[in-house]
Amino acid sequence: MGKEIVPGPITGGANCIKEAVCIHTDKVYDSCRDKECLEDLRVYLCREGQELIDNALSVKISNTQIIYVFTDVEPVPFNSGYYTIDIKFFFKVTLDVFCGLMKTKRIEGLAVYDKKVVLFGSEGKSKIFRSTYKYDDLDPQSLMKTNLPQAVVEVVDPISLSAKIVDRNTNCSCCCNQYDISSAPDFICRCFDDVFVQPDVDKQVYITIGLFSIVKLERNVQLLIPVYDFCVPQNECVGTSSENPCELFERIEFPVEEFYPPQKHDFVSNDQGVNTDSYGGCGR
Repeated sequence: MGKEIVPGPITGGANCIKEAVCIHTDKVYDSCRDKECLEDLRVYLCREGQELIDNALSVKISNTQIIYVFTDVEPVPFNSGYYTIDIKFFFKVTLDVFCGLMKTKRIEGLAVYDKKVVLFGSEGKSKIFRSTYKYDDLDPQSLMKTNLPQAVVEVVDPISLSAKIVDRNTNCSCCCNQYDISSAPDFICRCFDDVFVQPDVDKQVYITIGLFSIVKLERNVQLLIPVYDFCVPQNECVGTSSENPCELFERIEFPVEEFYPPQKHDFVSNDQGVNTDSYGGCGR
């Protein structure tokens, strides 16, 4: 074993390391990633959207956005250091509805997806108190009652794949997983223009999307790290108030990429592209 490193200046350090400092940061104890194809997610609609679906010939999914991701961390019984992470995704789904000779109508709905993962998050027995500054008052103390690790979910907006209308009386395996729309949080409901209809309607919409996500368990720890130097900005701040606007404009490069869309090879990494055969040729 070498000499123990303690905070302070380092003499003769490699690569110009000047000092070892102690920082307080979030350390990732465990993580996982998922590539999931979510089939037959129910889309819950508002009144106007449901009226259109009741008379629609077909429906097409236009876009899917993530509104919010809820996480809940609980320790795994009899497995010290391991935790279950319950994750609930809320998606805002944009649909194009085809109603005969009428013009295509665009509506929005809510889809919900639940998943659970198990990760290692170590153990923490201490209680954490933090002072929070409050203007013109005493600094309040916040108490973390349980020293659980913090769950972090990183996710990008899903890939919209397909949508379909299903009759409630049809024997369909996709009708099993339902969400109690009345329990949706208020801030989720406020993302839509109207209230949701009851889920027991005759015509229901189900979608299939592709989801990429990373889940991590983190803890606040103190780490000893090498320091090369302070981070001093090298660029000067440039103001525009006293300059001629045309002179400022002259220094802006012509945006060539805005006039010429990227080629296919710009999106392909390592010669691995999207297999358009699975889209029935529509992506060609």
